[in-house]
Amino acid sequence: MLEVIGVRFKQAGKIYYFDPGDADLTTDDYVIVETVRGVEFGKVVISNKQVDEEDVVLPLKKVIRIADDKDKLTVSENNEMTEEAVRTCSDKIKEHQLDMNLVDAEYTFDRNKIIFYFTADGRVDFRHLVKDLAAVFKTRIELRQIGVRDEAKMLGGIGPCGRMLCCSTFLGDFEPVSIKMAKDQNLSLNPAKISGLCGRLMCCLKYENDMYEDAKQELPDIGERLTTSHGSGKVVGLNMLERLVQVELSEMERVVEYTLDELIDEGAISVPAAE
Repeated sequence: MLEVIGVRFKQAGKIYYFDPGDADLTTDDYVIVETVRGVEFGKVVISNKQVDEEDVVLPLKKVIRIADDKDKLTVSENNEMTEEAVRTCSDKIKEHQLDMNLVDAEYTFDRNKIIFYFTADGRVDFRHLVKDLAAVFKTRIELRQIGVRDEAKMLGGIGPCGRMLCCSTFLGDFEPVSIKMAKDQNLSLNPAKISGLCGRLMCCLKYENDMYEDAKQELPDIGERLTTSHGSGKVVGLNMLERLVQVELSEMERVVEYTLDELIDEGAISVPAAE
């Protein structure tokens, strides 16, 4: 077992594990750590805890120190400098007539590098742009192309539900979402109704998917024939949430709604096998 802490560098960013050393840290503490990008300022979101070695990527980097007021001032100054960097880069993009859309910029904590995030329909030759930016800022420049989901995560916004976007408030990672999830949940397949601001399928389709998958295992399929206490019939409708089955009875020429428990008690369907 290893003792670790979890650190985030952005509000809804991924959580990275670090070795706390002798420090006893609590959530909402700020720390200075070394990452592949250099020295960074992060927020502790998981306090000291024990984890299995298989759950982390070794070797773990140690926390350099607990951040003080001077470090927080540096971060504030970096944010102010970022605004100027965005304006300068936007002007340079227009000057070079590049087909790219600048989304955001970010200084590393030690100011050894500025990262510019952009979207584009294809590959962009930005070598001359990088040279111009390096001449202006006198530091290392990185231009990173991102997708539309990452763009929405950075910019934020309000989703169709009326709440702030999940990706910009708490989702650390994007999970795969498929049209099959929308079908299983009996949602309209109109792209305008199941797509987020990014234009991709909404992340929240994933939230209840496991429950619907479990329900599909328990309930009969549409079109399946059952023998109930009222006679034989065909399944014509399912209510996954309430575990209800609509059966069109051949002899009575009407549709009867049964609960899953009723059908199991009547022997119309077998009890789902325990995993």
